[in-house]
Amino acid sequence: MRRPFVAGNWKMHGSRAENADLIDALLQGLPAQPACDIAVCPPVVYLWETGRLLKESSVALGAQSVCAEPIGAFTGEVSAAMLKDVGCRYVIVGHSERRHHYKEDDALVARKFLAAQSHGLIPILCVGEFLEERERGQTMAVISRQLAAVLDLAGVDAMRNAVLAYEPVWAIGTGKNATPAQAQEVHAHIRATVAARESASGGKIAAALRVLYGGSVKAGNAAEIFSMPDVDGGLIGGASLKADEFLKICAATQAH
Repeated sequence: MRRPFVAGNWKMHGSRAENADLIDALLQGLPAQPACDIAVCPPVVYLWETGRLLKESSVALGAQSVCAEPIGAFTGEVSAAMLKDVGCRYVIVGHSERRHHYKEDDALVARKFLAAQSHGLIPILCVGEFLEERERGQTMAVISRQLAAVLDLAGVDAMRNAVLAYEPVWAIGTGKNATPAQAQEVHAHIRATVAARESASGGKIAAALRVLYGGSVKAGNAAEIFSMPDVDGGLIGGASLKADEFLKICAATQAH
């Protein structure tokens, strides 16, 4: 049985005061035994302080990106070792905004995935298609290509210590979202693609892999999306900045 997981991607939002209020509200609102694993991913400048606020809580710390290089003259970048050093457990790699705005291609995303794992971080690997790709019937081909880059470089065993996130680009920040059936179809394809790479394990890696949905998840639609058999939680954007909304989304994982 896969334990549900909800990760909040704060993107470029927050301040020291706002972050402290948000974390306090989250920790006050969470039950002693949450229904799912939970992480928050603040901007890099707030990682250390957010980690201190989360100390001894059930909420893990994650970063929004990582450099593929381990060390060196890479101005503005942050290495996996540095993220680990300030208390991160997770790091998002391959988010559509990084792929689109900063031209991170499949090969670079795969290197970032490997860099994260090499320093004990759990990568949250994002895959997803643009609206025009969906309309052309290319969704599964795009997902397969993005996954193949990572599987070719890191191997299928790397999926034992990873999380996948399907984020239809056309549903991020638009108010639109894939129907539960559409999400389930892609999530099942992701699991089948990983399973096809397995040999000795007989599909056990794919069966245990947590696959999150990330596309305008809100308290009002979370339970229906999370009820799908291959949807194991969510990668939450804007709704993760509102404690009451995020807490309701976390509670909705009981539908899984």
